[in-house]
Amino acid sequence: MVSLNPVRIMRHEADVEKGETARLSSFIGAIAVGDLVKSTLGPKGMDKILIGMGRNDGQVEVTNDGATILRSIGVDNPAAKILVDISKAQDDEVGDGTTSVTVLTAELLREGEKLIDQKIHPQTIIAGWRAAAIEALKTLEGSASDNSSDDIKFREDLLNIARTTLSSKILSQHKEFFSKLAVDAVVRLKGSGNLDAIQILKKQGGTLQDSFLDEGFLLDKKIGVNQPKRIENAKIMVANTPMDTDKIKVFGSRVQVDSTAKVAEIEFAEKEKMKEKVEKIVKHGCNVFINRQLIYNYPEQLFADNGVMAIEHADFDGVERLALVTGAEIVSTFDDPQNVKLGSCALIEEMMIGEDKVIKFSGVEVGEACTVVIRGATSQIVDEAERSLHDALCVLAATVKDTRTVYGGGCSETAMATSVFKLASETSGKESLAVESFARALLTLPTCIADNAGLDSADLISQLKAAHVQGKHTYGLDMNEGRIADVKELGIVESLAVKKRVVFAAAEAAEMIMRVDNIVKAAPRKRGPDRRPC
Repeated sequence: MVSLNPVRIMRHEADVEKGETARLSSFIGAIAVGDLVKSTLGPKGMDKILIGMGRNDGQVEVTNDGATILRSIGVDNPAAKILVDISKAQDDEVGDGTTSVTVLTAELLREGEKLIDQKIHPQTIIAGWRAAAIEALKTLEGSASDNSSDDIKFREDLLNIARTTLSSKILSQHKEFFSKLAVDAVVRLKGSGNLDAIQILKKQGGTLQDSFLDEGFLLDKKIGVNQPKRIENAKIMVANTPMDTDKIKVFGSRVQVDSTAKVAEIEFAEKEKMKEKVEKIVKHGCNVFINRQLIYNYPEQLFADNGVMAIEHADFDGVERLALVTGAEIVSTFDDPQNVKLGSCALIEEMMIGEDKVIKFSGVEVGEACTVVIRGATSQIVDEAERSLHDALCVLAATVKDTRTVYGGGCSETAMATSVFKLASETSGKESLAVESFARALLTLPTCIADNAGLDSADLISQLKAAHVQGKHTYGLDMNEGRIADVKELGIVESLAVKKRVVFAAAEAAEMIMRVDNIVKAAPRKRGPDRRPC
């Protein structure tokens, strides 16, 4: 009798999950990530404490921002990683809706798992989802309104969007104050949507309501010793160059001398070299020199003698933003003054925020530039306030580009779900079950909002569905009263761009995961002299 040994195709330590096992693994990973952030959704959502390990050992963050939570946790499941990536892409693209897109993707896969159990083929489910997504987006765009032609109404829309965005954040207690602050900052951009012109400066101390919007640019640095503290009509050079060549920096060099006089000669030569560099800089006609790197004492004194304000070690993000708003270009060499572009501003002076000094640039070339100073009792509060305000600014900037708005509070999701349920009733075959599952997944978002507030979600969602079927297309959830209400009157407004991206990004991610039938884990690459070629 001949025994047949199994033929091994994959390399040692490689692993393959096939069919139902692979699909189940994907579903479990994605649903677990969705359930993790589900409780943060809506105005009554809860926060998570994130404790850093390794290099960030002991660092604590308190947040309910979906992208921040998912970026901070380490996931090993491939489907879970897809959800983390889709959340990050949502954050980069429009700034908000990171939790919504994760929860909607997870709920689509939860519904998909049930359909798979009914022996419906994944391609049939995907076909149904595609038809449902098209219908949902068509309904969403049909319900959108555009008030961009009326400046007063459009500003009110922007304020309502900012209030809606901030209502689920730490700034919800002061949402009127911060909504106005965010809208003022974005309106200053004059439609450009360039958020780089808005600097956010965090200063611990005081309360959240001590935060303010300041015209111009604030740099969190101090002016050098013995230098002018106030300069009008400033000509600014922004540089990224070493200003510490008063010591030999040739790697591996070793200098041997037979007397201290020779050491003095070397020091003198280095000083002359630095003096020559400073003279080149001064010849450009600048009266303010801002460097990305350190400026040592000797060149700092030389700048002071020439009446030039020198500012050192400005962080790279600060240097790039400063170059943008003053109209300068970052330079590293100073031999050709013709090719160096200096920035300008009307006034540079020091100002106090709490107990810290910062440098204020007033009358910058990019007139829309401004700085938001965020105050708060602890570093965690200040960091979370910055994340919240950044989300609001991103959504407002997206709304300025695409001025159409839709109603929030579960209104848009219910309208889409009602339309998709209608499509399901008109669809024949097994695809109708997939279309119907897409509608149920959409209704999960208002359900989570109600659940997180401790309300009876089953009752509220059934009332909401009935209201939309009866033609009350502006009805949604009123979380303050715990009932359904006309969200148009409540001013619960969201950006169409954010809502659209949530729907099609979730549909695409769920479709990608649904297509999976094999998970192949490659063998680790071996290192060392005896490794085999791949």
